[in-house]
Amino acid sequence: MTKELVIWSTIGVYIVFMLVIGILNSRSTKNISNFTVGGRNAGAWVSALSYGTAYFSAVMFIGYAGSTGWSYGIWGVLVGVGNAVFGALLAWIVLARRTREVTQRLNIKSMPQFFEKRFESQGMKRFAVAVIFIFLLPYSASVYKGLTSVCSVLLKIDEKVTMIVIAVAAVLLLVLGGYAATLKADFVQGIVMFVGVLVLIVAVVRSNQVGGLADGLANIVKETRALNLGLNHYLALSATILMTSFGTWGLPQMIHKYYAIRDDQEVKRGTIISTVFSLVIAGGGYFIGSLSHLFFDTLPEQGRDYLVPNMLSSAGIPNILLGIVLILLISASVSTLTAITITASSTLTMDFIQARLFQKMSAERAAVVTKVVCGVFVVLSYIIANSKTPILDMMSYSWGILSGSFLAPYLLSLYWKNLNRAGAWAGMVGGFVIALPPVTCKLFFPDAEIPRLDKIANLGPHFACLAMVLSFALCAVVSKAFAAAKLPGSDTNHKFYEIEPAQEAAPASV
Repeated sequence: MTKELVIWSTIGVYIVFMLVIGILNSRSTKNISNFTVGGRNAGAWVSALSYGTAYFSAVMFIGYAGSTGWSYGIWGVLVGVGNAVFGALLAWIVLARRTREVTQRLNIKSMPQFFEKRFESQGMKRFAVAVIFIFLLPYSASVYKGLTSVCSVLLKIDEKVTMIVIAVAAVLLLVLGGYAATLKADFVQGIVMFVGVLVLIVAVVRSNQVGGLADGLANIVKETRALNLGLNHYLALSATILMTSFGTWGLPQMIHKYYAIRDDQEVKRGTIISTVFSLVIAGGGYFIGSLSHLFFDTLPEQGRDYLVPNMLSSAGIPNILLGIVLILLISASVSTLTAITITASSTLTMDFIQARLFQKMSAERAAVVTKVVCGVFVVLSYIIANSKTPILDMMSYSWGILSGSFLAPYLLSLYWKNLNRAGAWAGMVGGFVIALPPVTCKLFFPDAEIPRLDKIANLGPHFACLAMVLSFALCAVVSKAFAAAKLPGSDTNHKFYEIEPAQEAAPASV
């Protein structure tokens, strides 16, 4: 069988499989609650793999792994390790149990609803809705671009055709099956990703360009030394590690994964599973990217987004393994795309269209509207994906603004009762504004730069980290200042943390 036939056959099997899962779960999407959080009884394996598959997509494998490997050599592996330790292990320890408890107790289905109930502010909910829907779009678009670069190299097909295939698979899964279908699909896709990455590592390491693990490591260490990395390089690497690790703590589609966990015991198990999964997927992906200098003396003509695709094409990987690798990348991309789409679309429907415009809309009608919005979101993502913005830039803009806006007020709300509305607004708006310059310069001032550093449009991770840190400071300082002066917005909502006696005795699952 030819390479193209093998790969197209595997893609066909995958799409049929996704269609079957969507159809089998179609009865579970009759109302908006089931569409967004399922039955709130997800186990550890399903929750952890759903979290991991939403975390890592072709954006990581293609965009970040290739770019960091080319820029930092073997040091790029630290990004994958940081993702596993900070983005998975520590995130689950700090966030999962408390998020599960409060969202199930107060029947919260989205991050805007969380802010509304914590700070008793309709305005804050609407601001969160707007930021989530608008700035998840470039992240969604980056997922398209990550996979299309692979398909254009391996299958020699037009990138737009690939984007349409991904969009169709994601829409079918979402419209037919909703959140329950995505959880089950993510479980299977997570297993495919886990096995696929292990196979891919072995195949790349055994290629002629690498020459085995021992020789490959020795050679890439030499290549890394030849890069002559300086302070600015290590600063950029650190910013990438922090943004891609701690940035997930404020991303609504990641936090959403905690809402449906069955109980605290499943949280503990999910913490271990998620960490191991992330270490293999992210560590393996960035390790492969770190070997790019063994394949190329100069950057490929198409740019950094084509490093890994051309590595796979030239590594002499057997056709059947190429099919597995492509399914790995499609699985990673579709799972991330569905998580982003369902979060953005359900948030817009529940927290604006239904809550603000059509308050008498039934839960069943809201589910239908959400499916329509899902389709619109996918189309908008496709349009943005056709721009010439690199994958890494798209993702960093999205992550920077979302995590800069939401991480501090969300995390502090879980642990600090004295965070008030004024402090939350300061942290949310302040983080948003601080993270905004890179995308603004990309659109309007592409040549603007910070002397001795880089063009501002290329500094998405730097501004993202700055936004996250300063947002915490703004939340704390403004909350204390307003409370001391007894200004409007200084009241605290202690009822948010109160558990009624009847609820204390209730079962963990909802």
